Amino acid sequence: MTSDLPDSSELRAALDQRAVTDAISRMFHSFDAHDHSEETAARFLTENVRVTTPVGTAEGLAEVTRLNAEALGRFAGTQHQATDVLVELAPDGATATAAWNALMTHVHHDSTLRQRGPGADPLFVVGGRWHCELVRTAHGWRFHTLTVERVWSRGEPPTLG
Repeated sequence: MTSDLPDSSELRAALDQRAVTDAISRMFHSFDAHDHSEETAARFLTENVRVTTPVGTAEGLAEVTRLNAEALGRFAGTQHQATDVLVELAPDGATATAAWNALMTHVHHDSTLRQRGPGADPLFVVGGRWHCELVRTAHGWRFHTLTVERVWSRGEPPTLG
């Protein structure tokens, strides 16, 4: 009699893929909750993380959390959705790469809308691709590099500066 149950390596890979997907969800949920504390970010980022986005590049946990707080603080609210997550585990099990599509909706502050005048679009929406490298730590999978690529956008971004 043969078993249709996965062997231990298949089970481990499935659990790791789930853990990486959970890290993506934790990160996006923190963005949308405006929780940009280093304590929260340490639950999904390494201490020496490097992030490259359309609004800037940052290295290190403190600098990345500052960049996120500054960029996302320009909006009254956000909603980040990840789809089509692909996870590739390295044979050694210590590192992984992941890529996903994202729909990122940003709601402008009332003050921005007043400044722009009647008919101003309250939303700035971005469709993009995320690419990352992760490392397995004693506390689970953490992002070591993150790159955000804007594919399209609709609406007007906030004034930078």
